[in-house]
Amino acid sequence: MSRTHRTTRLALAASAASLALLATACGGGKGSDAQAPGDGKPVTLTFWSATAGAKETAEAFNKAQSDIKVQFSLVPAGPEGVTKLSNAVKGGNAPDIATMDYSALPEYASEGNLEDLTAASGELVRKEFPEAVQSLVNLGGSTWAVPFDVTPIQLYYRKDLFRKHGVEVPTTWAEYRTAAEKIHRADPGLTITNFGGGDPALLSGLAWQAGAQWYGTKGDAWKVDIDDPASRKVAAYWDGLLKDGLASKTPLWGEGETKERATGKVATIIGAAWSAGNFPVSYPDSKGKWGIAPLPTWDGTPSTGMYGGTSYIVPKGSKHTEAAARFITWVTTDPEAMTARLSSLKTPSSALPANEGMRAAAAEEFDGSYFGDQDVYKLAGEAAATIVPGWTWGPVQQQVTSAQMAAGGDHTKMLSAGQAKGETAVKDRGLKLAQ
Repeated sequence: MSRTHRTTRLALAASAASLALLATACGGGKGSDAQAPGDGKPVTLTFWSATAGAKETAEAFNKAQSDIKVQFSLVPAGPEGVTKLSNAVKGGNAPDIATMDYSALPEYASEGNLEDLTAASGELVRKEFPEAVQSLVNLGGSTWAVPFDVTPIQLYYRKDLFRKHGVEVPTTWAEYRTAAEKIHRADPGLTITNFGGGDPALLSGLAWQAGAQWYGTKGDAWKVDIDDPASRKVAAYWDGLLKDGLASKTPLWGEGETKERATGKVATIIGAAWSAGNFPVSYPDSKGKWGIAPLPTWDGTPSTGMYGGTSYIVPKGSKHTEAAARFITWVTTDPEAMTARLSSLKTPSSALPANEGMRAAAAEEFDGSYFGDQDVYKLAGEAAATIVPGWTWGPVQQQVTSAQMAAGGDHTKMLSAGQAKGETAVKDRGLKLAQ
């Protein structure tokens, strides 16, 4: 994940054990036959993605076998790319394979835009991916995608600033605020982190950690509970830090954010596993100064949420579902695919593969010397094991995200705006809303 892929970072994973509505909404498509044509020529698949290294991955797959040929096309990231794919599905000329954010899967699947991969990939997902990650792609009793990465939220902290001000690495959010107060009191020009502007994806992940359940189902109706007590606790906490000057109001994902972090104006960064790859590029002069720790928790019990993530899908209309599934199996579980992807990148990537067998290959390609003797992938894997289970995304999350971004940096208002938009959007789609 990189800063150019805003949609990817806004995406958070879905757990949908209760989403029986998806099965009826999608019609339970079974996909198409993927046998090679009678002339003996290889099956040709089209592959669309905005992810870095996707082209090189497809090329490596083509060299590794001769039965399937993958033709890659780079598509725009963000809403433009989503629109392009949706239009292609509607027009009957969608690609055979594409990448999609976890948070968009319930919405996209319930609109009938995906092939059901249960027969082709269901067993793969069950055997090759951790149980917590399976719930991101198994919706309504069917498998609609195969996971690529997992994105636990972690704490990145300035070791030198913590030592200078006599602050221990916080393990709870109460300790985090105490550290913020101590640091800011000693140096008014230093804040605990920058958290301005409002990032719906990060707010979602922190609410996830706190035990929130933004979506669910009740009978044949959708429940929308974005403005719930757990989420309000998270929003009030961060709004309080901002109000008291303990967290910087500089907007996230901008030049000001990078400057503050690079010049030692903030003592921590709330990021994901993929964030580690940004450090050598964005803050090169701070090598050796940053450390990685588990995300502080509310009650001391190790836990975290997710911040971003990507999966592989087969858009509706593909005539080669089984062949597409073969490529997807390779790209999500074969270490050679990870090596091809990462070795092609101009900047480092610390994306944590959802498949544990891929992690060694990913770690080998990543130069972890920036963080001293800390094992970036080992720490990320440990964090992934503490992701709170049961989070569910709903069929209108993209609209909710837009409403929350428009609400600005007031996190409490972001919740109420998301709640209002979620309820109206569910009704506008002709779906039932639980009372």
